[in-house]
Formats: sequence, structure tokens, C-alpha cells
Amino acid sequence: MQVSKWGNSLAIRLPAAVVEALELHEGDDVDVVVAGAREFQIKKKPTSRELLERLRQYRGRLPADFTFSRDDANRND
Repeated sequence: MQVSKWGNSLAIRLPAAVVEALELHEGDDVDVVVAGAREFQIKKKPTSRELLERLRQYRGRLPADFTFSRDDANRND
């Protein structure tokens, strides 16, 4: 990959193999994080639809011994 100037920023083009592996499409959000002294990682951010679907998996699933205390929840320690 080659670093190029893009306005006031620097940009890289992702190789087709990376795009395919992460199933990226135009407009997708990605995180680029430093993974080491001279390494980085690219992670595809989940879409809002994917996050909502993951959240729905937990709907109504609380431990049998769970109790909710409004006093504990609203206490200012």
C-alpha cells in the first residue's frame, strides 16, 4: 500500500483482498488502530442494524435471581 496526500490528510488504498476479507462497501466505517511499533489493524465497525440485532439477542434474558432496586440505581455515591 502506498500513502498518498488527500486534502490536508494522508490516505491509503486498501487492497482488494482486505476489502473482500472484511466485506467492506463504500460508506462503511472502519477503525484503524496502532497494533505495534510499525503495525496497524483495520476493523470494520458494525452497522447500527447489526448492533441492534446483537442487542435484541439479550431481550428479556436476566438471571433468575436478578432484582432491580431503584434506590441503588439512583444513589449518588
